[in-house]
Order: sequence, then C-alpha cells, then structure tokens
Amino acid sequence: MTESTSSETLILKNKSVLIWAVLAAGWLFDFLFWDKTAGISMAIYLLVLAAVGFVLARYQGITPARSIYWLLIPLTFFSIMTFIRAEPMTTFLNIAASLFLLGVIAHSFTGGRWWQYRFKDYLTGAFSVTLDTLFRQISIFAGQPKAAEAPNTRKQGMRTSLSILRGVLIALPVVLIFAAMLSEADPIFGQAFEKFVDFFDIENLGEYIFRAVLICFLGYLLLGVYLHAYYKDHDTAITDEEQRVVPRFLGITEAAIVLGAVNLLFLAFVSIQFQYFFGGQTNINLEGYTYAEYARRGFGELVAVAVFSLLLFLGLSFVTKKEHQTARRVFSGMGVLLFALVSVILVSSFQRLLLYEAVYGFTQLRTYTHVFIIWLGALLLAVSALEVLQKQRYFALAGLVAAIGFVATLNILNVDAFIVRQNVERMVEGEPLDVGYLSSLTEDAVPVMSDLYNQAEDPAVQEALAGALACHAVVNEFYDYANRPYQNYTWQSFHLARHQAQQDWQDRQSTADADRFSVQYYDDEYSEPESWWNAYVIVGGEEVGCGGYYGWD
Repeated sequence: MTESTSSETLILKNKSVLIWAVLAAGWLFDFLFWDKTAGISMAIYLLVLAAVGFVLARYQGITPARSIYWLLIPLTFFSIMTFIRAEPMTTFLNIAASLFLLGVIAHSFTGGRWWQYRFKDYLTGAFSVTLDTLFRQISIFAGQPKAAEAPNTRKQGMRTSLSILRGVLIALPVVLIFAAMLSEADPIFGQAFEKFVDFFDIENLGEYIFRAVLICFLGYLLLGVYLHAYYKDHDTAITDEEQRVVPRFLGITEAAIVLGAVNLLFLAFVSIQFQYFFGGQTNINLEGYTYAEYARRGFGELVAVAVFSLLLFLGLSFVTKKEHQTARRVFSGMGVLLFALVSVILVSSFQRLLLYEAVYGFTQLRTYTHVFIIWLGALLLAVSALEVLQKQRYFALAGLVAAIGFVATLNILNVDAFIVRQNVERMVEGEPLDVGYLSSLTEDAVPVMSDLYNQAEDPAVQEALAGALACHAVVNEFYDYANRPYQNYTWQSFHLARHQAQQDWQDRQSTADADRFSVQYYDDEYSEPESWWNAYVIVGGEEVGCGGYYGWD
C-alpha cells in the first residue's frame, strides 16, 4: 500500500481524470443498454468496470493487493457466461455473482485479505461499500488537501474548459455549413446527415435529458465505489483473533441441549427413513403413498431443513461461550453429529428428487435443486472439517467457494440442454415427453434438440423434437421481452445461444424435411391470427400448443 492510502484522506493526483472516467463509464452504460436487449453488452460492461478500476488505481499510484487477482478469474468467467447462457436463473446468478465479486474487489482492493473474511465482514463490507457509493465523493473532495494540486491547477483547468467550450461554439456553425454543402454534392451523404440531424429531434428532448441525468447519476455512484477501493485499506481490522460486535452470551450447557434435542429429532427421522424410504417401494405403499407422491411430498422440505440446520449451527457457534477445551470438544462433537444426520437427510432428499425426476422428468427448478443439494452437502462436509480443526474463521470462505461452485456448475452443466438430454432419454426408454415444456425452454436447448433430432432413430422421438423445435422457433420469431424479432438486434444484444438457435432455424429451412418444422394456427374469433400464442403442432396425432408452459416445479 502506498503512503497516500494509509489514512482516511486520499490525495488525488488529478480529480478531473476520475470524473471523466466515471462519466465515460456512465455513457458506456447508456450506449450498451438503452433501448437494447442485454447480450454481449453485459459482459463488456462488467469487465470494463473492473478494468477502469485497475487503470485509475495505477494512475493514482495505488497498488492493488496480489490476492485480488484471484477474484478476477471467477469474475471473468461469470461475466463472459452472461452472453453464452440464456437460461434465466443462470443468467441472473452470473450477473449477481459478478456484481458481488466487484464489490469484494472494491472493499479488499488494497488490503487483499478477502479470503479471511468472516460472515460479519461481508455484512459490514456491504454496508460500507453502499455508504461510500452514496457519500464518499462528497467527503473526499470536500476535504481534499490543497497540496494535492499545484497552486494554479484549478485556474488552469477552468481556462482549459473555457477554451474547449469556445472551440466547440466556433466549430459548430462551420461544420454545419460544410455539411450542408457536402449534402448537396452527395445525396447518400445527405441522407446520412439528415438521419444524424433527426436524432436530435426536439420531440426526444425529454428522453435525452433523462439519459444525461442517468449517466451523471451512474457516474456519481461509480466514483464512490472507486474511491472506496482507493482511499484506505479496509482489511486492517482483520486479525487472527475475532473482533466481536456482540459478545458470546450463551453457555455451553444451553447450546449442547439445543443441539442434542435437534440431533435426537433428526436421529428419529433418519431411523424412519431407513425403515420406510431406503427400505423400498413396498414399505411406502403400505403407508398409502405411491413412490412418486412420497418423493414429491418431501424433497423441498428436507433441503430447507438442511439449510436451517447449517444456519442454526453457525448461529450457535457465534453466540456460545467455549472457554475451555472440553467445551470446544463437546460443541464440535455435537456439531459433527448434527452434520452427519443432516447428510443422511440430504441423501434422502436427493433420493426423493431422483424418484420425482424419474416419474415426471426434469425441469429447471428440479435441476437447480439437484445441483444445490450436491454443493450444500459439500459445504456441510467443509464446515464439519473446519469445526474439528478449530478453523471456524474460514466458514465464510467455505460458503463463498460453495456459492461460486454452484453458479459455475449451472453454467458448465447448461441447465436447459441437460433437461432436454434427460427427458429425451426418458422418452427413448418409453416414458412420455412433454413437448410443450421443451418448446418453452431458452435458446440453450436448441442445439441439443437439433443434434438429438439428427441422431434419433425412433420416428416418434424425431416427431416430438421437430414439434418442440418448430414451436420454439415461432415463439422466438414473434416475441421477446423487447418485442423485436431476433434479426433486428444490434451488436450490443448479440448473444451466442440466441445466434446459434437462429442459425439452426435458418439451416432447417433449407433441408429436405423442412416441412416437419412448421406450425399450424387455431382459427377462432378469440385468437390473433398467426401469432405465437395461437400456434400449435401435431405430435403423436395430438395438438400441442406453442403458447408456453405454466408449471414451476
């Protein structure tokens, strides 16, 4: 850390550079996103925000901590995946994870001890970043030492600004005169210039003012974030000894009773699980449930029990007084037993989910839960090991790794493509295929559906996939969130999955079996003719509507 960042007051070399940089970042947001569907623009903007932060730091003579560069790896991955994956939950988590990592980078920029953060450090860090985003600009510039700039810097800056303004005012009429003359000489240039002039139509004045205010406001917020990263080392308060805001107030006896009672309850539940669930389908039917009903009835609740058990243990660990070795051993032993029983509950939940998927097929929510259970189990194992090793300060790091792993797994798995593969495999084995649900998936599913169609030997499978592809094509040709067909998207809206899906649709039109990828339309007085909502396909002699899927689980 440089000398200039060792105190609360940061001596800035040139404030105007910071101001122009954040205003440029605000303008870039307008350029990339205003009246455009998000695509590659999201990845560009997230990575530009990080790059600007490092460039400005170097300009100010501030050296970031080396450990910060490790965070750039998942940040870059999640940012890039925003225009590769189209599935909504994966996209949301990619953006959320990228913004979270940017926040951690800003808070630990010069300290670099993010890997030692406890849960409270993340909470206080989030509060500190938010506060500085709103107010740090005022406190930094209001208290800026005069030595930060040369005596005549302010006057010189004012003279430079006035010179620029005079130059613009003189150049404007000159450029307009020459442009008018060139427009008369070349009609093509004249049309282009007319469109340029029309852009400044007075009818759009209100929109321009709003966008200008938005750019300035976003620049103001970004300035606060960058100043938060630069003005001091926020990690100096982190020590090997935990600095507590709330003192430990619960005795080991009370904590042991709570954990013991919960363990007894879980032990009773697990014993029933072994008798009725792991014992097989016959035992379940004796209780009046089918296998599928028993599976559907409980897996969500069991996952919730596992999550709350983890939160209970972490909460007790935070407030329980463990003043001697025996108390620590008792608490750790009860915790390990708790996690062992919760692991069995998680296995039961996972088994129920597998049964549910075997009977009803895969959906997005079931796939999320599928992956979440695996990472939750890994987190429980990590917390158990840290508790035994008395390394509780790394609980938060284990949670961070598990969260990053969960989001990365969804990206690598490709949720919608996974759903298509699994459900088509079920159809090959004789189970029904929900064509309407497949057609409601995002563009991530199209390449896989197309490949499976080409590889399928069963005519029924081919017919179902052709119907799903046809419905998917008509839905996405006439409708998206911006009410524009895909071919009208600008380069900022380029999305790899969308491009691949559109290319596949175009290729299908030139094949010999292109007729199989067509839809029909209901003819009634209540439906708009030839709209995606009114379209249907024939699969197995039955009509399957393209109007979407309304299920959730």
